[in-house]
Amino acid sequence: MTSSTSASGGRPPAGSPGNPGDTAGDGRDPNRWRALWVTLVAGFMSLLDVTIVAVALPTIQRDLGASPAEVQWVVSGYALTFALALVTAGRLGDALNRRRIFLLALSAFVLCSALAGAAPSSTWLVVARLAQGLAAGCMAPQNSALIQQMFRGPERGRAFGFFGATVGISSAVGPITGGLILALASGDEGWRWVFYVNVPIGVLAVLLGRRLLPRTRPSGKGEVDVPGVLLLGAGVLALMLPLVQAEAGGLGRLWWLFLVGAVLLGVFTLWQRRVLARGRQPLLDLRLFTQTRGYAVGAGVGTLYFVGFSGVWLVFALFFQHGLGYSPLRSGLAVTPFAVGSAAAAVVSGRLVDRLGRLLTVCGLSGVIIGMSATALVLRFAPESAATWLAAPALFVAGVGSGSVISPNITMTLRDVPVRMAGAAGGALQTGQRLGAAVGTAALPGLFYLILAGDDDNFRNALAISLGAALVGMTAAFCLAVADWRRDRGTRGERPGGAAKAAGDPVRPGRSRAGRT
Repeated sequence: MTSSTSASGGRPPAGSPGNPGDTAGDGRDPNRWRALWVTLVAGFMSLLDVTIVAVALPTIQRDLGASPAEVQWVVSGYALTFALALVTAGRLGDALNRRRIFLLALSAFVLCSALAGAAPSSTWLVVARLAQGLAAGCMAPQNSALIQQMFRGPERGRAFGFFGATVGISSAVGPITGGLILALASGDEGWRWVFYVNVPIGVLAVLLGRRLLPRTRPSGKGEVDVPGVLLLGAGVLALMLPLVQAEAGGLGRLWWLFLVGAVLLGVFTLWQRRVLARGRQPLLDLRLFTQTRGYAVGAGVGTLYFVGFSGVWLVFALFFQHGLGYSPLRSGLAVTPFAVGSAAAAVVSGRLVDRLGRLLTVCGLSGVIIGMSATALVLRFAPESAATWLAAPALFVAGVGSGSVISPNITMTLRDVPVRMAGAAGGALQTGQRLGAAVGTAALPGLFYLILAGDDDNFRNALAISLGAALVGMTAAFCLAVADWRRDRGTRGERPGGAAKAAGDPVRPGRSRAGRT
């Protein structure tokens, strides 16, 4: 199965056999930009719910009389089912109907949000959150797949710029939004509005989605690789369960599940190759990693970056609220410069990614590393009364860097993926990000508490060392991005533009050829 790339985003010509599922001859849906905002709002809600609940946990525990283990599952259970659904839901969207699955998943997300808000007990809340995470995981891969389907060329880069901004900002502003909601909804049951806020926004998104999202015919035969679903699901579950139970001693008790997960994913890989050799459609076409230019590197950069990126927000919340005595709202506002810088850079970088390519990611990672290093030093040594203000410029620089990482990396990872596989590819990319996030959110707070226990409650040291650990993951992503950038430069040097044009494969500045899938 092959797909030729073009200058307009690595896509086959509309209407070609390799490009089923387009809505019009040139693929330019007249409602594409309005439809994009519907999907971004829905995606923002689903990703925001990963972190927004964290600031409300003390109130939830007190109001419902929940145990520490139950409270942990309110957050980690959502992340777990979210990750489990991604690849399978993406493949179902490719094979059946992305629009229908998106709307069904969004409707289920709204319903589960209402059930979580109305929860009379901790058990009810945990079950509602598990279902809510499953719905969010079914919805998420349709977002990137619909962008692949609706946009071409430079427009696709801008659309992925907005998508990347959504991914980055939703994680950064979760604590701010949660603190603001708790401040406005006073009382012991104010936490319920953390969930209820999704209902009116979600209902409006469903109504607009029914009107604006493109109607497409299925791009596959409707077959689903059930053994592949079970193997991948079991493997991801085995890898994530010790991480989401880390605070309850899961790493010590369940470490052996990492070995089980590695074996299951190895068997899954062999099974996918066998399915493909038989001429059937696998759950995840492994040629995405071996033959689609930029996909494997982009997935690796995203996974490594999210190890550091996701965990820092919990560490900041612990430092500001427990170390400096800030309220949840003030704690969230302290990291606002990062969110502002990330939002601005993500939108701008979407316009630059075609011109600069992987160099943009390298520069962005440099900015994050410099900004986070400066933040750690300021918060470690500056006077407490002025620490937040002095750290603001460094956080802004880190935010600008982050906005130049997440958005361009998503664009470069997915832009040459054939539309028929866009859902599964987006699901696999986000699964890697969720696994990275699970590692970061388990390891960094754990390290923070470990330093506190051995250093007489020195919150400043705990913060600085934890941010240093986060920088390890970011630096690993930087090294991988630099290696890919250098390889791109070498490839361009070996293939003169004239030869490329003669071969019918125009090469844009800063962009390498896509592989064939």
